[in-house]
Amino acid sequence: MNILFIEDDPMNRRVVKDMLDVAGATMAEAAWAEEGLARIDDESFDIILVDLRMPGTDGFETIRQIRARPDTKADLPIIVVTADTALDLRERCLATGADDVLFKPVAMDALFDAIGRVLAKRGGAILA
Repeated sequence: MNILFIEDDPMNRRVVKDMLDVAGATMAEAAWAEEGLARIDDESFDIILVDLRMPGTDGFETIRQIRARPDTKADLPIIVVTADTALDLRERCLATGADDVLFKPVAMDALFDAIGRVLAKRGGAILA
């Protein structure tokens, strides 16, 4: 499984990468939205993890741009990973096109559960 994590904080990327390594998943990294969108253009991913609060283009706009693509990559599963705690955040993320939302700090079981839920809902392979 190949996962892209679009997140500006290198420590957050490292923590999630270490978790995914345990499951044998490969994680590509992008430090900002534009880099992540370019990687989606050039590479193949099974799922996208995206932070909401990044410099420049935020996670909401990143999700909108992915969903607006004219190709099959518009349907990539997207899980938001955020420290934001706004009461309506989950609903806003889902309305924007995210498939699920995780709140930081992310626990390994919560990450694997979210990936499993999203992929099962879409009929894809689940992490080992």
